[in-house]
Amino acid sequence: MKVHTSDIALQRIQETAGYIQREFGKQYRVDFMQKVREVKRLLRHNPYLGPIEPLLADRATTYRSIVVARQNKMVYRITDDRIEIVDFWDVRREPEKQAGNIKR
Repeated sequence: MKVHTSDIALQRIQETAGYIQREFGKQYRVDFMQKVREVKRLLRHNPYLGPIEPLLADRATTYRSIVVARQNKMVYRITDDRIEIVDFWDVRREPEKQAGNIKR
Protein backbone atom coordinates (compact mmCIF):
# COMPACT_ATOMS: atom_id res chain seq x y z
CA MET A 1 0.00 0.00 0.00
CA LYS A 2 1.25 3.48 -0.83
CA VAL A 3 1.82 6.09 1.92
CA HIS A 4 0.99 9.74 1.20
CA THR A 5 1.94 12.55 3.59
CA SER A 6 -0.19 15.70 3.60
CA ASP A 7 1.49 19.08 3.29
CA ILE A 8 0.60 20.00 6.88
CA ALA A 9 1.98 16.73 8.26
CA LEU A 10 5.16 17.15 6.23
CA GLN A 11 5.54 20.72 7.49
CA ARG A 12 5.12 19.63 11.11
CA ILE A 13 7.60 16.77 10.69
CA GLN A 14 10.14 19.22 9.26
CA GLU A 15 9.50 21.73 12.06
CA THR A 16 10.01 19.01 14.66
CA ALA A 17 13.20 17.83 12.96
CA GLY A 18 14.51 21.40 12.90
CA TYR A 19 13.76 21.85 16.58
CA ILE A 20 15.49 18.57 17.42
CA GLN A 21 18.59 19.62 15.49
CA ARG A 22 18.73 23.05 17.16
CA GLU A 23 18.27 21.65 20.66
CA PHE A 24 20.07 18.30 20.51
CA GLY A 25 22.26 18.22 17.42
CA LYS A 26 22.34 16.85 13.91
CA GLN A 27 22.61 13.17 14.84
CA TYR A 28 19.39 13.32 16.86
CA ARG A 29 17.66 14.86 13.84
CA VAL A 30 18.97 12.06 11.63
CA ASP A 31 17.75 9.48 14.14
CA PHE A 32 14.33 11.13 14.32
CA MET A 33 13.91 11.19 10.53
CA GLN A 34 14.96 7.55 10.40
CA LYS A 35 12.18 6.73 12.89
CA VAL A 36 9.68 8.61 10.71
CA ARG A 37 10.74 6.59 7.65
CA GLU A 38 10.59 3.35 9.63
CA VAL A 39 7.05 4.04 10.84
CA LYS A 40 5.96 4.79 7.26
CA ARG A 41 7.52 1.51 6.13
CA LEU A 42 5.73 -0.39 8.89
CA LEU A 43 2.41 1.22 7.98
CA ARG A 44 2.89 0.35 4.32
CA HIS A 45 2.99 -3.32 5.25
CA ASN A 46 0.51 -3.22 8.13
CA PRO A 47 -1.88 -0.26 7.81
CA TYR A 48 -3.95 -1.23 10.87
CA LEU A 49 -0.91 -1.16 13.15
CA GLY A 50 -1.98 2.07 14.87
CA PRO A 51 -5.06 2.09 17.10
CA ILE A 52 -8.07 4.28 16.33
CA GLU A 53 -7.31 7.78 17.59
CA PRO A 54 -9.64 8.39 20.56
CA LEU A 55 -9.77 12.16 20.03
CA LEU A 56 -11.11 11.60 16.51
CA ALA A 57 -13.36 8.61 17.19
CA ASP A 58 -16.53 10.66 16.66
CA ARG A 59 -15.60 11.52 13.06
CA ALA A 60 -17.21 9.89 10.02
CA THR A 61 -13.74 8.95 8.79
CA THR A 62 -11.72 6.52 10.91
CA TYR A 63 -8.41 8.01 11.96
CA ARG A 64 -5.59 6.02 13.49
CA SER A 65 -2.40 7.16 15.14
CA ILE A 66 0.99 5.69 15.83
CA VAL A 67 3.74 6.93 18.11
CA VAL A 68 6.93 7.88 16.27
CA ALA A 69 8.96 9.17 19.19
CA ARG A 70 7.98 9.64 22.81
CA GLN A 71 6.48 13.08 22.20
CA ASN A 72 5.20 12.68 18.64
CA LYS A 73 2.64 10.65 16.77
CA MET A 74 1.39 10.40 13.23
CA VAL A 75 -2.32 10.61 12.60
CA TYR A 76 -3.47 8.79 9.49
CA ARG A 77 -6.42 7.32 7.67
CA ILE A 78 -6.73 4.41 5.31
CA THR A 79 -8.44 4.80 1.95
CA ASP A 80 -9.06 2.19 -0.72
CA ASP A 81 -5.59 2.35 -2.20
CA ARG A 82 -3.36 4.28 0.19
CA ILE A 83 -2.51 5.43 3.68
CA GLU A 84 -2.83 9.19 4.16
CA ILE A 85 -0.81 10.74 6.95
CA VAL A 86 -2.96 13.76 7.74
CA ASP A 87 -1.16 15.27 10.72
CA PHE A 88 1.81 14.96 13.05
CA TRP A 89 1.18 15.80 16.69
CA ASP A 90 3.34 16.82 19.60
CA VAL A 91 1.54 14.91 22.36
CA ARG A 92 2.66 17.43 25.00
CA ARG A 93 0.48 20.16 23.47
CA GLU A 94 -3.28 20.68 23.75
CA PRO A 95 -4.65 17.44 22.27
CA GLU A 96 -8.18 18.76 21.66
CA LYS A 97 -6.83 21.75 19.76
CA GLN A 98 -4.71 19.51 17.55
CA ALA A 99 -7.66 17.21 16.92
CA GLY A 100 -9.71 20.26 15.91
CA ASN A 101 -7.23 20.97 13.12
CA ILE A 102 -8.35 17.85 11.26
CA LYS A 103 -11.36 18.91 9.25
CA ARG A 104 -12.54 15.64 7.70
